Amino acid sequence: MSRENSAPSKSRSLRPTSRFIRSIGVGLLALATFPTLPATDAAAQEPPANAHKQRYGDRWECDRGFRLSRGECQAVRVPKNGHLNSLGQGWVCDRGYRLDDNACEAVEVPEHGFLINTGDEWTCGRGYQRAAGACEEIPLPEHAFLGKSGDRWQCERGFRRAGEECVDLELPEAAYIGPSGNDWYCSRGFRKGEGSCLPVEVPENGYLDASGHAWKCHRGFRRDPHECVPVELPENAHLSHSGNDWACDLGFRPEARACVSHER
Repeated sequence: MSRENSAPSKSRSLRPTSRFIRSIGVGLLALATFPTLPATDAAAQEPPANAHKQRYGDRWECDRGFRLSRGECQAVRVPKNGHLNSLGQGWVCDRGYRLDDNACEAVEVPEHGFLINTGDEWTCGRGYQRAAGACEEIPLPEHAFLGKSGDRWQCERGFRRAGEECVDLELPEAAYIGPSGNDWYCSRGFRKGEGSCLPVEVPENGYLDASGHAWKCHRGFRRDPHECVPVELPENAHLSHSGNDWACDLGFRPEARACVSHER
């Protein structure tokens, strides 16, 4: 009796679920058969005045010389001595003019000046420097010449700058003029002191390093501090890669200036 009553109840519980599944299937079939229309009205997709549809898609854009404002394409108002920019939806000043309160103001270029690449500013020509809105000639002291930039000077080779003039470069003994031509360096085996070149005193078992102005110890010796003393190797050690210290052999580790086994 209980089985007969329970069976219809189970069957009734499945019917709403089956209808729901069937309704979903019908809805999906309808979507596949009838594509949805755009949410906006078709007329709204038409370009407004002074606009055109883009090459791809259903969007539109303003014609050249117009820009979008409140859903419309309004004409770009180009001031005198200005022109449309590369996009055609804005403007820039002509060469020789600069922006000033939505207008194009002429750039006043002084004598011996010229416009820079952007065309809205100026700079002075070679041999002149900017001063109070004008280009003043750069005074050259004796033994000086204009640098590559053309707006500053430097001293000739063998002279150095001292304030606003060029003075002789006094070379001490064992010195030579450097690549710049305005400074001096000590020859190999000498080091620079206070206005002079001092000999590098190389101790026994030492040698001049690559710079030629300092010294190092030969392999098997270490610096301490103005001489080269032998590197004392503890048991189970060897000279390190530098040659001026020691390292423990394989299987040993340093401990209190000695090499002890890793097993300890």
